[in-house]
Amino acid sequence: MPVTHSGLQKDVFALYRRALRMARTKPPQTQSKFRLFVRYNFKTQASAMSPRDVSAIEHLLRKGKRQVEMYEDPAVRDCWVSQAMQEWDANDRKSRRSLGVQS
Repeated sequence: MPVTHSGLQKDVFALYRRALRMARTKPPQTQSKFRLFVRYNFKTQASAMSPRDVSAIEHLLRKGKRQVEMYEDPAVRDCWVSQAMQEWDANDRKSRRSLGVQS
């Protein structure tokens, strides 16, 4: 039986796809930084809140849409990636490798 998603879940998925598409429009040397920035922010925000906290999720969706709109500007060509983001990425890759999940 297919999984059905709520409207809020669909909105989050759509914002995530939009953010990843935005990363593909950036210069090749910075695309990986944008992808890491997007993945890190979505994963850390998702793990920090309850899926039942609808008002907080809606707030983050509005905030995320504004942020993606800002990064979609062609004048934005790079983003800052913190050491914490890089460490999170290394740990995430290591855990996915040990589970046999391809990236």
